[in-house]
Formats: sequence, structure tokens, C-alpha cells
Amino acid sequence: MPGPQPQTAIIVSHGQPSEPEVAEAELAEVCAALRLHMPDWSVLGATLAAPDALKNAMDQAGSAPLIYPLFMTDGWFTKTALPKRLHNPNARILAPLGVDPALVLLATKLLTTELSRAGWSADETTLIVAGHGSGRSPNSARDTDSFANAVQDRLAFKELRLGFVEETPFLADAMQEAGPKSICLPFFAARRGHVLDDIPEAMKKADFQGLRLDPIGLHLDVIPLIAEAIRSAQHRATQSNVA
Repeated sequence: MPGPQPQTAIIVSHGQPSEPEVAEAELAEVCAALRLHMPDWSVLGATLAAPDALKNAMDQAGSAPLIYPLFMTDGWFTKTALPKRLHNPNARILAPLGVDPALVLLATKLLTTELSRAGWSADETTLIVAGHGSGRSPNSARDTDSFANAVQDRLAFKELRLGFVEETPFLADAMQEAGPKSICLPFFAARRGHVLDDIPEAMKKADFQGLRLDPIGLHLDVIPLIAEAIRSAQHRATQSNVA
């Protein structure tokens, strides 16, 4: 007799409407890395920008997959858009990457390493957290602010600034006169779009002389972080069912 089917997790990202295949390929790499950490799970991926990608993943999944949003904001996409597109009331949507407290610890470790490498102390350095923002919803700014202040509570930078692509304070303004001892940490989950275009443009406009790091969502330790979040969510659900 065949053994039990593995639990399924679907990693969902926004993707890139102008290049859906590229974003799908990048998400496939994330899923492949996750499978190494979760060999007893079926890990699928889908971007919202690729036609039928989410539908195809749901067709392959079991009756009650866990949905992990590779988003930085817990808002309209996670609460409204995603549930409507799943068409499965048994699919459980987890908290997105951007609001996981473990991401704050990862960022703290990363920034501590960068400070040490540069020979700077936090109390003489300005931290600029670059976020997406939104002209229609406060959710993006809210979650970016929460993340940035949690990091600041742990490292006590000389100054903490937030800059956004789609709302004030705009990133170029936040970068103005930051000085050479400054670090820009992009609060994004992928490298495409704003990270490749808008952030470099803001840096040029502001004549930013500090360090610009890769998006926090691309850090190597994000993979085990996601794996732990999925496993923990399933464990809590199992314990709840037992109780």
C-alpha cells in the first residue's frame, strides 16, 4: 500500500507582469532550496502575475495545502485577493515573510555583520529602510515601519529613516545628506522591478554615498526561516486538532 501523501506548501509571490517567466523561474529556485530543508513536504510555487500558475499549483496540491505568501505586507493581497483566487476554503494562508519576527533577528544579524565589516558602530551610522509603500493603503508603510523600528530597538542606529517608492517620504528624500556612514536595507522579497530600477534611481538622485545591501528577502537564511514558519504552522494546527 502507498504511504501517506506529504503535506503540501505553496509559496506565492507577486511575480513580474512584464516578465512572468523570469519571476516564475526565480520562485522555482526558492522552492527547490526549500525542498532541501523540507524533504518530507511537497513544495510548490506560483506567482500571481503568471496566468494560471496558482490554479495549476492548487490542482497539484492536496485538499488542505498551506499557502506561504512571499510578500512583505500583510494586507489586501493576503486578506482579500489571495483567498479569492484559491477557491479552496481548506487552504490555510500563513503570515507573510515581512511580518515574521524571525526576519527582524535575521536583519539584525546581517546589519551587525555589515557594520563590523565596514568598521562602523551603529551609533554613528544611519539606517535607511527602503520599502514599497502605497498610495492607496497604509498597510505597506505600517509593516515596513514595524520591521524597521524592531531592528532599531536591537541595534540603536544613530538615525533611522524610512523611504518609499510609492508614497512619502520618498526614498530619494530619505537618502538626502545621509552621509557616507549609512546603510540602505531594501525591505523587499525579490530583486526585480523596484529594486533594479527605483532604488538605484533614488540613490543617484540623492547622491547616496553609503552602503546598499541586497533585499532582505534574498538573504540565504530566509530559506530556513520560511521552512521553520511552515513547519511551525503545521505543528500548531496538529496540536490544536489533537486538543
